[in-house]
Amino acid sequence: MTVESTARAKTPRSGVKRTATKTTKKAAAKKAPAKKATGAKAAAKKAAAKAPAGRPEPEMVQLLTPEGVRVEHPDYTIDIDADELRGLYRDMVLTRRFDAEATALQRQGELGLWPSLLGQEAAQIGSGRALRPDDYVFPTYREHGVAWCRGVDPAQLLGMFRGVNNGGWDPNSNNFHLYTIVIGSQALHATGYAMGVAKDGADTAVLAYFGDGATSQGDVAEAFTFSAVYNAPVVFFCQNNQWAISEPTERQTRVPLYQRAAGYGFPGIRVDGNDVLAVLAVTRAAVERARTGQGPMLIEAFTYRMGAHTTSDDPTRYRSDDERAAWEAKDPILRLRAYLENEQLADEAFLASIDEESDTMAKRVREAIRTMPDPPAMSMFDNIYADGHALVDEERAQYAAYAASFADTDEEGN
Repeated sequence: MTVESTARAKTPRSGVKRTATKTTKKAAAKKAPAKKATGAKAAAKKAAAKAPAGRPEPEMVQLLTPEGVRVEHPDYTIDIDADELRGLYRDMVLTRRFDAEATALQRQGELGLWPSLLGQEAAQIGSGRALRPDDYVFPTYREHGVAWCRGVDPAQLLGMFRGVNNGGWDPNSNNFHLYTIVIGSQALHATGYAMGVAKDGADTAVLAYFGDGATSQGDVAEAFTFSAVYNAPVVFFCQNNQWAISEPTERQTRVPLYQRAAGYGFPGIRVDGNDVLAVLAVTRAAVERARTGQGPMLIEAFTYRMGAHTTSDDPTRYRSDDERAAWEAKDPILRLRAYLENEQLADEAFLASIDEESDTMAKRVREAIRTMPDPPAMSMFDNIYADGHALVDEERAQYAAYAASFADTDEEGN
């Protein structure tokens, strides 16, 4: 007799009252709700409930451990010499120094906002250095390291965040599109571009960068669908930095992000996003796959945003110091430096020269941002519609009249 039937048995039927047997009572006792766990037990129970029982941690490609030790992977290898290794280290150090300078400039009132990449240097430098000049990149707004690899002047990245332009560089000069603020839309742009180059017969690969939060957007789902159906030569590069602003990854997906690709009909893979060598090897393989007509691929770079989402964010409100400390032990720059030092591939003179170069670059960026000219106020109405628009014309006239009401305003509305 089940618990449900036991409960019914307690209700008189046809004037006859039935009683539950001892066996039924024992079964009911076994199925009775347990007392609510408190303290450490409650925390452990909550943590265990985040993933289905028995599900192993997904495999992650790694070639360099957090301690700076080279390891092998059966499917991904890399042949890299000492000069290239030192170059990767230089790229990451200079990118981090630029990022720190931009954060300081925002705090000093020189920028309206800044999205830091702190902790994600290996994911960006490793993938950026895997590309050919004719490949095309569609970034979000945090790919400062990829921009560095594509030859974009760091100072040009700051114009939009200072409010003096809408981007700051010609995308076709570096095959690096302007930063995209709308979450996930660049995945569709990249897919359309990839479909176009495929029809042109080019062997170009296209990379679309986005964060873990963007995988919850419909634009990314649509991009996955179109890229698979049309076998587009696009690589989707997801930097899973564990937090979509204040929302943790486990609140967005029930499976590891890279596994979503299988549902759309193309492969996905997770790589240690703090291991620059593994990211370089995996991205090289993915873009070569795209170039040779084998279609799209999703790379999930498993990394961590050690700073705030942007300078308007306070990460201490939603994540613990212990969590950050655990990821700081996996720092991508310290990891590569440990390997270089252990293998005697970099001496103190080299390391000191990189630090000196980074200080020089930071000074140049600081001077460049403070001397950027402000655009004419009326220019905000330019380049909105290709053929003009009546409403924009009306707004332009209204603003011009408003600006002219001030005695010290020039013809440009300033």
